[in-house]
Amino acid sequence: MSESVIRIASIYPTLLGTYGDGGNVLALKHRAGLHGLVTDVVDVSPGEPLPRDCDLYVLGGGEDTAQVAAADSLRADGGLTQAVDRGAAVLAICAGYQLIGQEFPDATGAPSAGVGILDIRTDRLPKRAVGELLTRPDPQAPAGLTDLLTGYENHAGATHLGPDARPLAQVEFGVGNGDVSEGAISGHVMGTYLHGPCLARNPQIADVLLGWVVGELLPHIAEREVEELRAERLEFVRRSGR
Repeated sequence: MSESVIRIASIYPTLLGTYGDGGNVLALKHRAGLHGLVTDVVDVSPGEPLPRDCDLYVLGGGEDTAQVAAADSLRADGGLTQAVDRGAAVLAICAGYQLIGQEFPDATGAPSAGVGILDIRTDRLPKRAVGELLTRPDPQAPAGLTDLLTGYENHAGATHLGPDARPLAQVEFGVGNGDVSEGAISGHVMGTYLHGPCLARNPQIADVLLGWVVGELLPHIAEREVEELRAERLEFVRRSGR
């Protein structure tokens, strides 16, 4: 693989890091190492300018107030939009997923402006979605996504995709976007409700993101511990009857 360094920006981990979402950056570093890729992680705190030159930007989940604060800060900074315009990759989880869209509800349920790099809009579900989430990659999902995707969801958002976004997956158990689809993709921007952390439970997604950065489809490298975790989670969901 390339000898160049992949720069990963972890965006506001103190605001957007619920349910172990910070583990997604660790998983990216680990998977990159398996593929012979070198990474450099930049933690970006609230109030700091977002680096414009990173290859991959990662956002996690957060509470309503933190979500609004993060969206306002990112809109004012403008760096994430600039990075996406030049082709950088983005992974956004739960609240991070909602806030990179056009709008999402604040703590009162009123619409709040998003960053606008993903053609989605989020409002409220009739009932909060909490529990294990099992999905199958959408037929239009990126090459390399073939495995069932698993995670934990805890959100009240119903996310509606616009014409410039396509689903990441289709729901088998759980709620996801609220319309049988889960997550969204546009270009090299990916959003999902999968906690877990997402990339530890779904290494194929990590490989897709890294592949976008290096410009090639990365081969699957199986790890026994990960496969055991995935098998246990799949069995749990199926046993629960969700």
